[in-house]
Amino acid sequence: MTALYTPSHTPPDAPDQPALWFAFQNGQVAVCADTDAACLPCCVHLTEYGLAPQRTQYLGVYDGQHCYAVELEESTQLPEGWKLLGLRDAFAVFDVGVAALSGRAFQILEWDRNHQYCSRCGTPTIQRRDERSRTCPSCKLTTYPPVSPAVMVLITDGARRVLLARKAVWPPGRYSALAGFVEPGETLEDTVARETREEVGVEVRNIRYFGSQPWPFPHSLMIAFTAEYAGGEVRPDGVEIEEARWFDADELPKLPPSISISRRLIDTISAELARRPMSENT
Repeated sequence: MTALYTPSHTPPDAPDQPALWFAFQNGQVAVCADTDAACLPCCVHLTEYGLAPQRTQYLGVYDGQHCYAVELEESTQLPEGWKLLGLRDAFAVFDVGVAALSGRAFQILEWDRNHQYCSRCGTPTIQRRDERSRTCPSCKLTTYPPVSPAVMVLITDGARRVLLARKAVWPPGRYSALAGFVEPGETLEDTVARETREEVGVEVRNIRYFGSQPWPFPHSLMIAFTAEYAGGEVRPDGVEIEEARWFDADELPKLPPSISISRRLIDTISAELARRPMSENT
């Protein structure tokens, strides 16, 4: 059972119970690693470990414990037995709830660090107490933690095959579903059709929602779809996509790690296709 999380931007007035601390340094999260399993620091204040964060954001209550996101200076020496984990590695170590919260913590800290000054007039901003935002006291411009929506689509051919693609920067042999960011004025379905056309040169139909996943690299929301092939020759654009090809549901290549919705999308749809009687696929 997933633990209950209640988000909030208002910390307790006088904290006196141990809290969970998502402490980031150079984009990595600090964990206590002197036991068999890495875990987050749990204490009333990080000063108990001699740490003085340069910025702090309250996250809310997770499984009955208050949670904080903090940023440590680059020169801060971690306590003995602690180590830093990249966020992707942390996703593989933490349970689902804590992994999701670590992503939220990172995104909020990034927003806080990047909006200390007004982007319109340059005045130092002030953090508001009634909501999670920063406001310019001069021109009144208010900023909120950004979320950049991106779509992902797995295309099927009406039989047993799925269309997968790979980028040159990926590990050798790894393929995934197509993906791209939503542009101003587009619906999500518009983005699915445009990205498919631009990246591999094919048209799609019957676009259907599959699921979504916050993706804190750095502040995306992945919205996954399925679609059916509707025409065109598969032609990788040579810029975003190095190679694209059809794969039978029983003969898939190396896929993204299980932490990503792309893997869940491919595994789920491929399993459904593989269960089809052969008569449906001829």
